[in-house]
Amino acid sequence: MDILLTHGPMLVIIAGLVGFFMAWGIGANDVANAMGTSVGSKALTIKQAIIIAMVFEFAGAYLAGGEVTSTIRKGIIDPGLFVDIPELLVFGMISALFAAATWLLIASILGWPVSTTHSIVGAIIGFAAIGVSPDTVAWAKVGGIVGSWVITPLISGIIAFIIFNSAQKLIFDTDKPLEQAKRYVPIYMFLAGFVLALVTIKKGLKHIGLDIGNADSFIYATIVAVIVAIIGKIFISRLKFDESAAKKTHYANVEKVFAVLMIVTACAMAFAHGSNDIANAIGPLAAVVNVIDGGGIVGSKSSIPSWVLLLGAAGIVAGLP
Repeated sequence: MDILLTHGPMLVIIAGLVGFFMAWGIGANDVANAMGTSVGSKALTIKQAIIIAMVFEFAGAYLAGGEVTSTIRKGIIDPGLFVDIPELLVFGMISALFAAATWLLIASILGWPVSTTHSIVGAIIGFAAIGVSPDTVAWAKVGGIVGSWVITPLISGIIAFIIFNSAQKLIFDTDKPLEQAKRYVPIYMFLAGFVLALVTIKKGLKHIGLDIGNADSFIYATIVAVIVAIIGKIFISRLKFDESAAKKTHYANVEKVFAVLMIVTACAMAFAHGSNDIANAIGPLAAVVNVIDGGGIVGSKSSIPSWVLLLGAAGIVAGLP
């Protein structure tokens, strides 16, 4: 306890530096998750993808990163068991951050697309179970986290299957695929804009003091989605097509239409990634800050300081190039 009271500010600085290091590793390793398909399909250049990732990863991390952060901060271990040994919680969280960040650095250098969530969850479990006691780990909640690693790809696969088949039947299997693409792609843009706006309103605006009700949230999200769809339709209308070309050529033109959609979905993916994975960097950091700001009392505060979110968001952006 004495070391926290005496060297608290220094420990916060160390935790902040290691947290930034971890966030940098997330940006360096995970950018392909959000931008790989857009760059691979040549809808975006690498430079354009990095610029988009910088904007939307930062926005997602800062505006909507607080929800998942709470799980990483106090959902993996039982903070109540550290009441008498708060210094171990602080040292353990800093160690977990440094271990996970170092692993991400190695993986990034070697080009390995490892999971940042697996890394930090494993590091926290390691310090708690080995450094203190297996009883400090909330195994039931860890089981839920591990379960999500199976359920999430399954849900993503089902949604991707539905979207792909709808595009196949509504656009590619028709006699006029180009005409159908210009008709239906703005609808897909509407859906992407709606989800992105709703997440921002429901999860992000609370951090800046705005708490909007459910009905108003859906109305505002719908308005934003309509604007996104209109902008997308305008960009599509500016694309030059040869309407008299053979049907086979139309498929190449359809790709141009879908390239506009891919830019919208890349923005949504970058925002979602920033809002979710920022927790891997700032969750342990927030735990350290809360303990030290509370004078060594574990669980004295539950809020996440704005500067912690800002530090994590800046770290992800720094790692993107």
